[in-house]
Amino acid sequence: MRSTAPAAVHSGPRAGGLAYRARVLAVIAGSEFKQKYAGSALGYVWTLLKPLSLFAVLYVVFGRFFKLTVGIDHYPLYLLIGLVLWYFFSDGTWVAMPSIVSQASLVQKLAFPRLLIPASATVTVAMTFAVNLVALAAFVAGNRILPRAEWLALLPLFVELYIFMFAVSVLLATLFVRFRDTGQIWELASTLLFWTSPIIYPVEFLPPWAQPVVFLNPFVQAMQDVRAVIIGGDVTTVTDELGAFGHAVPLGVLALTLAFALLLFRREERSFAERI
Repeated sequence: MRSTAPAAVHSGPRAGGLAYRARVLAVIAGSEFKQKYAGSALGYVWTLLKPLSLFAVLYVVFGRFFKLTVGIDHYPLYLLIGLVLWYFFSDGTWVAMPSIVSQASLVQKLAFPRLLIPASATVTVAMTFAVNLVALAAFVAGNRILPRAEWLALLPLFVELYIFMFAVSVLLATLFVRFRDTGQIWELASTLLFWTSPIIYPVEFLPPWAQPVVFLNPFVQAMQDVRAVIIGGDVTTVTDELGAFGHAVPLGVLALTLAFALLLFRREERSFAERI
């Protein structure tokens, strides 16, 4: 009897091995990154226009009209850092959420770790983020802020933010296979998350009871730490609100989110081919 099991790719590195997974991840991520800008006249320029356009509008409204620049050193840079990091987190979740469904042919025909599908989507967004960091670096230079040794802390902060984005992306991608309403729910949730996070305004604008609560969100903790490293000054960080060991709280939330997302994914992935 002829087997109907999904075919596996046996050429190259051993299937299931680390090298094999890295190869599949690179192929899918590279293909998605090229397709994202295929046929676009401006190409990669769009990765810069989105955050810069929103930055211009928000700076005029909140920086000029509502005078949020008062008491904040380098407010334009403060705002741009928040927007660039938000787009990284938000775009990663939106691209990864439908990724398993959109790659139905791969899921149904090939045998490979399904986790590589949402992972490749987040890697594609990380490539875009790298492009945006170039524009951010130019903006930092324009503010005459000189590099310091503390800037070495930026890399682990970016890694932390990526891991959180990956965890949320895996969770959304898993739920989206079973519940298509996940997209509508996340649209509302992400909008609320944007306006309740101190992306545009300083943490001090929140009610006193909300200031420590907002740092439960790993995104807020990472964003404020990045601002503090680059800008310095009086940027409020998690240690200001939760004490010397305050980082343990958002990092614990991150670890729990990642563990739950991976456990749910492992439980649901066996039925992916049937549900899509």
